[in-house]
Amino acid sequence: MAKPPNGIGRSMPRSNEGMRLIFSAVVGVMLGYLFGISFPTVNITKLHFPSSIISYIEDRNSGITTQTLLNHAWASANNRKKNNSDSNSDEIPKIYVPTNPKGAERLPPGIVVSETDLYPRRLWGDPSEDLTSEPRYLVTFTVGIAQKANIDAAVKKFSDKFTIMLFHYDGRTTEWDEFEWSKRAIHVSVMKQTKWWYAKRFLHPDVVARYDYIFIWDEDLGVEHFNAEKYIELVRKHGLEISQPGLQPDRGLTWQMTKRRGDREVHKVTEERPGWCTDPHLPPCAAFVEIMATVFSRNAWRCVWHMIQNDLVHGWGLDFALRKCVEPAHEKIGVVDAQWIVHQAVPSLGNQGKSDNGKAPWEGVRARCRKEWGIFQTRLADAEKAYYLERGITPPNSTAV
Repeated sequence: MAKPPNGIGRSMPRSNEGMRLIFSAVVGVMLGYLFGISFPTVNITKLHFPSSIISYIEDRNSGITTQTLLNHAWASANNRKKNNSDSNSDEIPKIYVPTNPKGAERLPPGIVVSETDLYPRRLWGDPSEDLTSEPRYLVTFTVGIAQKANIDAAVKKFSDKFTIMLFHYDGRTTEWDEFEWSKRAIHVSVMKQTKWWYAKRFLHPDVVARYDYIFIWDEDLGVEHFNAEKYIELVRKHGLEISQPGLQPDRGLTWQMTKRRGDREVHKVTEERPGWCTDPHLPPCAAFVEIMATVFSRNAWRCVWHMIQNDLVHGWGLDFALRKCVEPAHEKIGVVDAQWIVHQAVPSLGNQGKSDNGKAPWEGVRARCRKEWGIFQTRLADAEKAYYLERGITPPNSTAV
């Protein structure tokens, strides 16, 4: 009897096996589908872990297993879904609050914290008991170790109502620990940076919103005749949003506006050299203070911070533009004569520059300052011009510095 062709006899069992696999797969898919639609849908963002589970994360030896954690979470989610279905057949709308800060629109307003502070907190205990005091004022100094003694004297003029913040441009921070106040101060260290670089990056208005006034000071200021709290009293009394102490007239003086007057508490206008003031209500005869020892109210700083340019680190030209942030500027910007300081004119930061072509380091720094002033003037003028042109308004001849 003839044999069947080679291989045909083996193909039939293989065909049957393939059909069984296909049948099993179809049945599995159907069962999976039926199981899936009968299982409650759970949004993972709605899984609320009880405190016992949170403790497990901290203590792996607590005896609570991962399965227990998941069982708690699924049970909690299922119960909420059932309760929601019983009370409301319609789907609950997703949260979207357009008035929330940008990026936080999907959060309920009650959990949004748009501002913070610089108050150090403990690593233990009840958070509500962390703060024994909440300073209402902030004073910052941009410092190098060479001015340690001078800064020590300056800081002692500020009570515990002030938060002390040091920006270290030389990277040396531990040497300040000899002062007891330094252990409570906030230290930020980045090599060879200016106070306006620090201010732009670390003093965002939402970070310093708890402070009524922000002092942004240089390191070379003599404060023998200065009392910080009396200064605040005079600033409030005279309605100053942007201010500085009067300067000892015999040294470190550039502008007549900043010169201390011995016969008054505060002055807001002055006379300058012929031709320097095109308008008696404009800088440098009014609405003007320098940037060496400036004091800002919370509201004024919110505006000024936005005007500081990321790349123009020396801040030259900013003093002429501060008037853009308060109105009327010639009434809200002024010099406090009754609390005065001495500008010692120590070029510490200037010496952090780089020697080039035989020039001293400070010469390169000074050249950069002048260049930045010109750039800032141009940017501000162009920005104002663009604003008016976009609205079909003929720009004024000059509204910038």
